Amino acid sequence: MARVCEICGKSRVKARTIVRRGKAKKKGGVGRNITGISLRTQKPNLKKVRAIVNGSPKRIRVCTQCLKSGRVERAI
Repeated sequence: MARVCEICGKSRVKARTIVRRGKAKKKGGVGRNITGISLRTQKPNLKKVRAIVNGSPKRIRVCTQCLKSGRVERAI
């Protein structure tokens, strides 16, 4: 099973980290230069929760935003 929220469908997102060197012009330098760009992934904050799905308790993966907003009815 993929790392996806079963309520809202939130999944991984591609992002970049930019590495710079040098001193900013504002601080008296000649400017900052980009020396490297690397790809990375941002993962959603998922929790395994026992929730009521179609009238019966079931264990599902849910992001914390769905839990906090009350979109999930938790099973006790």
